[in-house]
Amino acid sequence: MPTLKRGLTLLVTVAATLLGLLLVTFLIGRVVPIDPVLSALGDRANAESYAQMRTQLGLDLPLWQQFLRYVGDVLQGDLGTSVLTSRPVLEDVLRVFPATLELATVAVVLGALLGVPAGVFAATHRGRWPDHAIRLLGLIGHSVPIFWLGLMALLLFYAKLDWAPGPGRVDVFYEGMVDPVTGIVTVDALLAGETEIFWNAVQHLVLPSAILGLYSVAYIARMTRGFMLDQLRQEYITTARVKGLSETRVVWRHALGNIAVPLITVIALSYASLLEGSVLTETVFAWPGLGLYITNSLLSADMNAVLGGTLVVGAVFIALNLLSDLLYRLLDPRAR
Repeated sequence: MPTLKRGLTLLVTVAATLLGLLLVTFLIGRVVPIDPVLSALGDRANAESYAQMRTQLGLDLPLWQQFLRYVGDVLQGDLGTSVLTSRPVLEDVLRVFPATLELATVAVVLGALLGVPAGVFAATHRGRWPDHAIRLLGLIGHSVPIFWLGLMALLLFYAKLDWAPGPGRVDVFYEGMVDPVTGIVTVDALLAGETEIFWNAVQHLVLPSAILGLYSVAYIARMTRGFMLDQLRQEYITTARVKGLSETRVVWRHALGNIAVPLITVIALSYASLLEGSVLTETVFAWPGLGLYITNSLLSADMNAVLGGTLVVGAVFIALNLLSDLLYRLLDPRAR
């Protein structure tokens, strides 16, 4: 019975959050000084066409009816039609989202592989130069604008040293040579047996994922350090040391093992932040993902695409939070 009650509470919370997200995106669409009718018809539309399109879009209805209609359309997968591409927004989002997923996934893997050991190392050397160096790296990762880092990385590694390929997911002459089965170029290239295209895609992926991953490294390292400092002060750590266990076992098995559960939440939140915060990175590196799609749509006053992309990002963020909460409950008996 308690499990059922908690499940219902979680379901109601998720539903309320999604409803709030729908309300926010709906109100943004009504507040911005962009006329959706003129966006669809153009500035030279006559009064009759304007009135007809206004009725068709439901803009003549009371605001609460417009919201209910908007919720109903979204629940049916209808996010509207993009003015920029003349295709359904959902179709566009499904086409560009795999590129963002690929970039953010590599970035968060780098963040976890580098950030967790860095945080542990900083905690075990508290107050000494390794701790200060890692904390300085974290400060840089949070403070330096990511678009500036991206531009400097392109200038140095692409323009000056020629160590990295240019912007985009693959070289121009490789574009369209692999059928988009998953939409993730590296995976599609392997499925098609095109190893040359695969390695070209990996080379294009390194620089933007490293720039985006710097934020993830900084965040995960900082949180890991805080968790570890708390654990290293606990009595069970003192007891383990008194028993003669090696410092490596005490730190990496006992202390790190006890922070594994909250670390999952941290990594999941970092992943969600990368998925929603890759706009500038994708713009700098001409990465055809969801962030670049939203940016181009915003510059073209294509509010259907902007709001649809924003809604998808918000839904992904909620889903990752829900997944981390479920994993937390699964791995930690005290949370059940």
